[in-house]
Amino acid sequence: MYVIVGLGNPGNRYRFTRHNIGFMVLEKLAQDFEIDLKQKSFDALWGKGKINGNDVLLAMPQTFMNLSGTAVRQLVAFFKADINNLIVFHDDLDLTFGNIRLKKGGGNAGHKGLASITENLGSSDFVRVRLGIGRPQDKSRIEGYVLEPFNSDEEQSMLPEIIQTAAEAGAEIVLSGLEKATAKYHKNILVVKSLKKEEE
Repeated sequence: MYVIVGLGNPGNRYRFTRHNIGFMVLEKLAQDFEIDLKQKSFDALWGKGKINGNDVLLAMPQTFMNLSGTAVRQLVAFFKADINNLIVFHDDLDLTFGNIRLKKGGGNAGHKGLASITENLGSSDFVRVRLGIGRPQDKSRIEGYVLEPFNSDEEQSMLPEIIQTAAEAGAEIVLSGLEKATAKYHKNILVVKSLKKEEE
């Protein structure tokens, strides 16, 4: 079984903020594969279903971001999931908006949700789908920046495509593995869109 987790903060106050793009992708994946996220336990909102014939569990931790690992640890333990089959969608300040990057393992780059998962599992050897949100020029604004909604016209217009592409990338990992998914979805959505316009 694959355990696929979207990171974010619970509650309507945070629903459309940059920090919650992981939740947004997870909800899109659930919608695309008709998986109800109605179960409430293990400090998470979750549901089971199938993606491309494979058993999956989709989950959104309902603790705040810096405690995300509590839910992930419980789910992985209860369902006896292999950490190699854990996929985590999360926002990434080090990637410009529109960038999607897939990777396995590595550091947490200051992301408190990833740090919590690593601490709780005792390993960082899980798959991440990194979703670029950009970084404010003033470093002192980072905490407030991630808790703000996507607000520019460009961000608002591009967000649905980014979320859809990231959801497709997650499904491709389940279907074909990380290497093939990376070759197909490791991209900058803004650049791809610009190239398409030039071709037209």
